[in-house]
Order: sequence, then C-alpha cells, then structure tokens
Amino acid sequence: MTAPSALPGPHASALDLGGRTALVTGAANGIGRACALRLAAAGAKVRAVDRDADGLEALAGQSQGLAGTVEPVLLDLTDLDAAEQAAAGTDVLVNNAGLQMVRPLEEFPPEVFHTVLTVMLEAPFRLIRGALPHMYGQGWGRVVNVSSVHGLRASAFKSAYVAAKHGLEGLSKTAALEGAPHGVTSNCVNPAYVRTALVEKQLADQARAHGIPPQRVLTEILLRDSAVKRLIEPEEVAEAVAYLCTPQAAFITGTSLTLDGGWTAH
Repeated sequence: MTAPSALPGPHASALDLGGRTALVTGAANGIGRACALRLAAAGAKVRAVDRDADGLEALAGQSQGLAGTVEPVLLDLTDLDAAEQAAAGTDVLVNNAGLQMVRPLEEFPPEVFHTVLTVMLEAPFRLIRGALPHMYGQGWGRVVNVSSVHGLRASAFKSAYVAAKHGLEGLSKTAALEGAPHGVTSNCVNPAYVRTALVEKQLADQARAHGIPPQRVLTEILLRDSAVKRLIEPEEVAEAVAYLCTPQAAFITGTSLTLDGGWTAH
C-alpha cells in the first residue's frame, strides 16, 4: 500500500511567481541571466542587477514575451548602501554576482581579495538585510545564494573566491535559522564549473598558474574530480534556483543543493 502524499494535487514542482518581485545580481550574463529569465518566465517582476549596461540591455530584449518582466538595474555591488536599498520590497533574492582571480597566495593582490569579499560576501549580507523586512512582514520569502563546490571544497590558487563562498555558506545558514519563524527560506546552490565567461577566463588563468595549455586545464584540473565529464549549463543552475522557490521546497532551508556531477562524492 502506498502512503498518501502530504501535498495535494498533481505531483509537479510548478512555479508561479505572478505578483512577486525577484532580484538577481550578476544578471547580465551566465548564471544570473539564466536565473533572471527563468524567474521572469514564472511571472516574476525581476530586478536584474549588474554593472554591465550592454548585458542588461540584451537581457531585457531576451525577456520580451515572458509572463513576467525584467527591469534592468545598473549597479556596482561595491556600493553597499545602494545594494541594500535595491533589495527593499523583494520577495525572492538571488545572490549570484561573482568574480575570480587565480593566483598563489603570496602573489594574490590584497586589493583584489578585498573586492572579491566585498562583492561576494558583504554585498549578499547587505542585500539580505535590505530584503528581509518585507519578507518578514508578509510571512514569505526566498533567499537563494549561488555558491559553488568551492563553498564546500577548497582549490589551490583561489584564496579569495574560496573564502567568499565558504563565508556565503555560513551567512545562508544563519539567514535560514533566523528566517524560519517568518516563512523565509535561505539556501545555497552549489554548481561545479559552469559554462560561463568566468570559467573561460579561469582556463587562461589556470593555464598560466600551472604552466599547461588551456585544454589540459579543462580535462586535467577543472573536470578531474567530476564523475560527469562536462561543464554544467547556466540553465541547469537556474532550474535548481527555481525549484527552491516552489511550494514543494518550503521545508528546504539552511542547506546546500550540490550540482557537481559527483565531485564531492569522492
């Protein structure tokens, strides 16, 4: 005999964000663009935050005809006060923006380390801080932090990125514990290497750091520990982000949804 489901109706993770406002950082390209389009397709009014004006314009063009809308917001996340203000009134917050530099610790520029931590850890804190009053007031909210396998594992030569992603994991869990009584969930999505411009740049940086050709970096370093020998697509990450916004995911909070092709199974 099959146990009855706790969920009524068809067993489908449908996502309807009609009437909801979502904010996605780093929305002009890659994972952020895929997330913005996915949430707009679900009916959300998406605030697409980035400092890339051309990329935001292209995104707005791509969003035509979707159920929701995309509002480009030109913003540099190192302006922390502006970031916090931009998050006011949002129902769904996707902290995605990131940057990378691959250098040995003793050669890593301190100013770049500072910028990476500002954009990838302090800005998410300020965005969450700006979004929570509205979420708490209505008794519903979704915070999705695009972390990385590097939020769970370290790699050489990526001190700033690894530090920022590990910090984001802790911030996400804290937000989950505080948000639970208010109907707000907070989770991380942890992809392995995604087919984005950031990863393409890493190929060159890693090739220089290791002294090998870029193609060998892909096969021997980036995909070495993955059981699935390919890059993950931005749209696959966006689907995971969308799932965490569904009613079926209401009990999922304070955790990390790992999309790593088996990397962390070792």
